[in-house]
Amino acid sequence: MPEYAEAETIDQVANIVRQLLEREGLAHSIGHDDDLAVAGLTSTDMVNLMLLVEEEFRIRIPERDLRPVNFRSIASIDALVRSMVGGR
Repeated sequence: MPEYAEAETIDQVANIVRQLLEREGLAHSIGHDDDLAVAGLTSTDMVNLMLLVEEEFRIRIPERDLRPVNFRSIASIDALVRSMVGGR
């Protein structure tokens, strides 16, 4: 996958996460490797995050990938998305 596409994907994921944080009143600076639970996202927020990611990238995350480790950070979500869309 071209480098620009990877950068674009992580930027899209970061934007989704930051919008969700802001919507939940948790707006603050967050890095790509920061733990989203520590940033204040609840399990309900994580479900909403999953749905937003599915909508943004037009994917369906398989049940086997619905694990906390895949939604720990912007970087982990990015890796999950890239693994799913890499074959397109």
